[in-house]
Amino acid sequence: MGTVTRRGLAGTDRDVVSALVLSSWDAFLTVAQSADLDRPTRLPGWRGHEICVHLGVWDDYDALDGLLASARAGGGTTPDVDAANARVTSAHRGAPRADVLAALRRHRDGVEQYLRTAPADLDLAPTAAPVGVLPLLTTIAGECYELAVHALDLADAGAAQPPESLLQAGIAALADVTGALAAAHDVPGGAALMTPTGGWRFEAAGGGWLVEQLPGRARVEGTAVTGEAATLLDASAGRANPVALLARRRLGLRDPAGLLALAPLVEVAPNLPGGPILRLAARSLSGAAGLLTRLRR
Repeated sequence: MGTVTRRGLAGTDRDVVSALVLSSWDAFLTVAQSADLDRPTRLPGWRGHEICVHLGVWDDYDALDGLLASARAGGGTTPDVDAANARVTSAHRGAPRADVLAALRRHRDGVEQYLRTAPADLDLAPTAAPVGVLPLLTTIAGECYELAVHALDLADAGAAQPPESLLQAGIAALADVTGALAAAHDVPGGAALMTPTGGWRFEAAGGGWLVEQLPGRARVEGTAVTGEAATLLDASAGRANPVALLARRRLGLRDPAGLLALAPLVEVAPNLPGGPILRLAARSLSGAAGLLTRLRR
């Protein structure tokens, strides 16, 4: 994909974003179809059913339509995601499996329709997304992160392991959204998110941000977080404790000062993907570094 400047993934050809997002939706649909939606997941109180319901499009709930309306109106107020999730999962608690899977398909198809038919000048329109006001296309690309994390959540419900391509798309979205928020709030900084098969780097400065896809075993300078793709996603989403992962060497960190520079984003974007890593970096990475030093000795 190369380097995309100034507006990250939203600054590239729409076909690039379309391929990334629609392939992620297709992979997630395959994972969801393999799950027992009545079984519990690692999310407290949520079965596979609730995970899939809140990602779907229903007659009384359409998060994608809300994003489009926000973009056409020039922004708006950041939605209360927890309240919206509670309403839709409660309203459709007894929905049949076929209806739940159909709701997921409607969301996927709605994204495809936007990417195929909507005017391109809407892509950069400010949109009230769950993490803050971002360009609409950035928010749509950010769905890859949620799909990747929830595909991992469905493992406890018997779902198949998500493909590496979905996990990598999730990491791409994590890098892109973090860079976008850093640019929006004038917090310069960046980091690479690396797995054995490749990764992504973001850099924010001067009101813009870039993202860059990196090949496996690439040598990168500056701040880098390394690990298996699923481990990076779990740590970023708060599904696993980053400090514990560091201690067990399942997560690697180089130049933690780069993450500390981004820590102010936690205060201005409470729903920030990757917030748990930044929050723990701000509070305890210095202590974790000391612990690692003692363990290595």
